[in-house]
Amino acid sequence: MHAYRSHTCADLTKDQVGETVRLAGWVHRIRDHGGVLFIDLRDHYGITQVIADGDSPVFSALEKVRSEWCIRIDGTVLARDASLVNPNLPTGEVEVFVRDLEVLGSADELPLIVFGDQEYPEETRLKYRYLDLRREAMQSSMTLRSDVVASIRKRMWAKDFREYQTPIITASSPEGARDFLVPSRQQPGKFYALPQAPQQFKQLIMVSGFDKYFQIAPCFRDEDPRADRSPTDFYQLDMEMSFVTQQDVFDTVSPVIAGVFEEFGGGKSVDAPETWPQIPYAEAALKYGTDKPDLRNPIEMQVVSEHFAGSGFAIFAKLLEQDGTEIRAIPAPGGGSRKFCDRMNAFAQKEGLPGMGYIFWRDQGQGIEAAGPLAKNIGPERTEAIRQQLGLGVGDAAFFLGGKPASFQRVAGKARDVLGTELNLTDQNRFAFAWIVDFPIYEKDEETGKIDFEHNPFSMPQGGMEALMGDPLAVKGFQYDLACNGYELVSGAIRNHKPEVMLKAFEIAGYGADEVKSRFGALFNAFHFGAPPHGGCAAGIDRIVMLLAGTSNIREVIMFPMNQRAEDLMMSAPSDPSSEQLMELGLRVIPQD
Repeated sequence: MHAYRSHTCADLTKDQVGETVRLAGWVHRIRDHGGVLFIDLRDHYGITQVIADGDSPVFSALEKVRSEWCIRIDGTVLARDASLVNPNLPTGEVEVFVRDLEVLGSADELPLIVFGDQEYPEETRLKYRYLDLRREAMQSSMTLRSDVVASIRKRMWAKDFREYQTPIITASSPEGARDFLVPSRQQPGKFYALPQAPQQFKQLIMVSGFDKYFQIAPCFRDEDPRADRSPTDFYQLDMEMSFVTQQDVFDTVSPVIAGVFEEFGGGKSVDAPETWPQIPYAEAALKYGTDKPDLRNPIEMQVVSEHFAGSGFAIFAKLLEQDGTEIRAIPAPGGGSRKFCDRMNAFAQKEGLPGMGYIFWRDQGQGIEAAGPLAKNIGPERTEAIRQQLGLGVGDAAFFLGGKPASFQRVAGKARDVLGTELNLTDQNRFAFAWIVDFPIYEKDEETGKIDFEHNPFSMPQGGMEALMGDPLAVKGFQYDLACNGYELVSGAIRNHKPEVMLKAFEIAGYGADEVKSRFGALFNAFHFGAPPHGGCAAGIDRIVMLLAGTSNIREVIMFPMNQRAEDLMMSAPSDPSSEQLMELGLRVIPQD
C-alpha cells in the first residue's frame, strides 16, 4: 500500500465496502458521541467520515487529535445506515472504521477556523493565508482560477495562437501607472523596471514575423489598490496579431471570453458575441457615466439642459450660462417616492456633491402630477417635457446633476448603478458585454494645460498622420475596451507601426525625438524594417475569475495577494534591505520624516 493513501477523501463509495484503505488529510471536524468518535477527514478533493470506538486499537491516540492536524489513517470501509446517509457528500454512503493512525503534522491553536463560514478580518486572513486557503470557498476559487487559465490556453491554441514568454526584467515604459524599479548591481546607478505589460515585446514579436502570439503574462504596476485591482502585480491574457483590423481582433477574442463565461458562469446567461454592442467612448460617458458600463442595468442618462435653461431653478439656469456645462438626468423607473429620492440625494452628498435634484411623478386623482422641489421651481410644462423625453410615468422619478461633466460624471455613473440595484432593475443572472471604442488618444490637464496620453501611447490614431496635424483632443485612436457587468475586462488597440507617426504622436505629448529613440529605441528602430500592421489586447485574468466566482474583491481569487497597503503580511514584504545589500547596489535609503 502507498505510504500515505490508497484513495483520496472523495473516492470511496459503496463499491469499496469491506476493503482496507488508507487515507491522509486534515481533521476537519470532530464529534465525540460518548465513546464513539466521528471525524470528518478532508483533503483537496473532498471529505470522508472516519469513526472509532473502544474496539479501535488507536482509539486513545485518536482522542488526542485536534482540528487541522494532518493525519494518516488505515481502516475498513463500512456502509452507513440508510438513515445516516449524507446525500451532500460523494462519500456520504460510507464511513471508515479506523484501525491505525499516524500523525503527520500536529497543529497549534488556530488563529482562524477552517471549518464553517466564520468571518475574520482580512488582515488575519492574509497573514495566515495558508490556513485561509484551506477553506472550502477558497479551494473552490483557486481551482476555478486554474481551470479558467487552462481553458483560455486551450481556446487560444485552437485559434492557431502560440504562447511565447517575454522578459520580466526590462526598461521603463509609460503605460499609465508607476513602474517598480529594480537597481542594477552590474550597472551602478541604473535601474531595470518590472513590465507593466509586455507591450513593446509583443509588438516586436509581430515585427519578427510571428503572426499570432499569446501569453498568460504577469504584469507589475505600482498602483493605489482598489477592490477590483491588485496594488502590485496581476495576470493577463496578452495577445497580438499581424495584418488585422479592429474588427478582426474583436472576432478573435470575443468567442474566447464568451466561451470561458459559458463554461464557468454557473448557468448565468452570456450574451452572444455577435450581439455585443460597440459603444463610442463619448456615448458611454454620456449614457452611463463610465467607460465600463453595466448593461444589465437598462437605465440610460440623457442631457436635459434645454428644459432648465432660463427656468425658475436658478442654480441650474446660471450653470448653463457657463461654457461647457450641461444638465443630465438619470431616470429611475419605480423610484417615485419622496423617501427614496431623499435617500439618493443623501447618497450624492456622501460622494462629495451638494446633492442631486429630483422630480417624481404621482397620481393625485386628477391625472399625473410632478412633485419635488425642482418641479415647483420649473413648472408643469417643463416637468412634463422632461417626463416625455425620459419615457417615465406614475411611480417613477428622475435625478439631475449639472455642471461640467467631468465634475459630476463619476457620481452620476455610480448613482445609476445604485438605482439599478435598489430598484431591482439590474439582471443579476446575466453577463452583459460591450466593446467601448473610439477612445481619445490625448487628454488635457485642466490646471497646467499640458497634453498627455489618455490611453495607450502605442495606438494608431484614426486617420494616421493627418489626424495628428489638427486638434490633439479631437484625435481618436483605434483603441478599445471590453466591459462586463461594470468592470473593464479587456483593453487593446490597433498599434501604430510607422516611425514617423510614432514620433509625432509622442511629440504632441511632450516627448522629444531623442527621448523617444532613447526610451523606445528597439520599437522605433524595428519600425524601420518592414513592420506589419498589427493589433491585439489583454484580458485581466484576475477580474475574469472574480466575476465568475461571484465576488467583488479581487483578493478572493488571488492565491497570495497583498493587502490594501501593498503589504504581504505573510512574508513581511516589503522589508528593509541589509546594509550589505545597499552597499552592493550603491544605494542609500533616505529616512522619511
